[in-house]
Amino acid sequence: MSGRQSTEERKTQIVAEVLRLADEIGPDRLSTTDVARAIGLSQPAIFRHFPTKGALWLAVAEDIADRLQGSWAAAEAEAAGPKARLRGLIGAQLSVISETPALPSILFSRELQVDNQALRDVFRKLLGAFQARLVAVIRDSQATGDLRCQVSPEDVAILLTSLVQGVAIRWTLGARGFSLLQEGLRLFDVQLALLTAQEDVSNEETR
Repeated sequence: MSGRQSTEERKTQIVAEVLRLADEIGPDRLSTTDVARAIGLSQPAIFRHFPTKGALWLAVAEDIADRLQGSWAAAEAEAAGPKARLRGLIGAQLSVISETPALPSILFSRELQVDNQALRDVFRKLLGAFQARLVAVIRDSQATGDLRCQVSPEDVAILLTSLVQGVAIRWTLGARGFSLLQEGLRLFDVQLALLTAQEDVSNEETR
């Protein structure tokens, strides 16, 4: 049955297994032997699809990138108004992390930080793309008066990105003992209220 899979189906299966095992045993301890054993293949069979371990990790990163970018696009398409789009983007990011629990560990792995420049480049480009989307929506929110204009959109985007990263790390260290999506969106609402409230206070002081 497994032999009937197409090359692309087999690659998809291997990538999914890497993500599962990276969560189970950690990305830095994971070997191609572990992946092959879990799927029921020989190690050379893994290398027929991915010539090096680095190429396999790159495919994992590209799979994550596809998921995130698709999730961002869907969130923005479904939202009405800049504020809803902003919340949707944060929610989409949190949802994908929640569905891919190995992601925070991969981001801090030796494979990413030291051994694999191509992998690092994918994630840096992904972070840049996410922040660029946030900046565009934040500018729209400032234009409609939903967010204060005294803070640069780039700084707000960094704050929101840091919020997502921080709650994801806390979720990971806390053995995922709370809903990442709910907690992340709760803190997002707090952050947004602060940005809006400070504008209101500033307006009151100038009256």
